[in-house]
Amino acid sequence: MDFMSDSSRNQRRFRTFNVIDDFNREALGIDIAVSLPAGRITRYLDKLAEYHGYPLKIRVDNKPGFTGKTFIDWAKSNGITIDYIQAGSPY
Repeated sequence: MDFMSDSSRNQRRFRTFNVIDDFNREALGIDIAVSLPAGRITRYLDKLAEYHGYPLKIRVDNKPGFTGKTFIDWAKSNGITIDYIQAGSPY
């Protein structure tokens, strides 16, 4: 899981939240918005879990979106281990 950002032709910035299965490289979902706070992220992950189920482990970087209380509490409540990658390394 990771975030990306871009802008439209009229220079309006937006962000994407991308969820990819590391095993088969399948894109499970992409959420797009001007703002993606942790509450929205966890609701989106719950929505994905309705179809795919909850994973045992999630690999993410250690940026604020994934180190805050909301995300950590959500992961614990769903039995998910958070695997933080080293800075500058995709794995």
